Amino acid sequence: MADIRQAKILIIATNGFEQSELEVPRDQLRAAGAQVTIASPDGKEIKGWQHTDWGRPAAVDLAIKDTKERDYTALVIPGGVMNPDKLRVDESAMKLVKDFLASGKVVAAVCHGPWLLVQADALRGRQATSYPSIRKDVENAGARWLDESVVVDDGIITSRKPDDLDAFVKKIIEEVEEGRHYRRAA
Repeated sequence: MADIRQAKILIIATNGFEQSELEVPRDQLRAAGAQVTIASPDGKEIKGWQHTDWGRPAAVDLAIKDTKERDYTALVIPGGVMNPDKLRVDESAMKLVKDFLASGKVVAAVCHGPWLLVQADALRGRQATSYPSIRKDVENAGARWLDESVVVDDGIITSRKPDDLDAFVKKIIEEVEEGRHYRRAA
């Protein structure tokens, strides 16, 4: 069993991330004792989206292309519409997501973040949730979509929206402490 205080969590995001969906996991995971790193496509500061307008910037530690799955315990993918839509066509981001999925390490995506799991073909035969507007995308990717705050299937954590963030982070901590998952191929 792993200890969250020994965990290294990687959050990947770009401009247009849903403000709370990056900040709440980042801050709550740090408060629990995890080391949290943020990576963006170019390694530069990114700006959030808060409801209907641009929000606060977030400091970034490095470029996604400079990250390696082996250096982290878990991957967190915030939502928002713009953030995952841009990341799912970014080759470095998708390679990283696939590397995490293949490793059996925890992969957590909230809101529209599961678009990256759809792009990685990681949901076939699994249970998952997402923001309701992408339900059909998740189902078309082969998942059984559930209207629940958090759904876990072999260490792949999905969550619906900002209202579910406390449950989402709690589940990330629980799954990290459970350890590596030897998941079946999707």
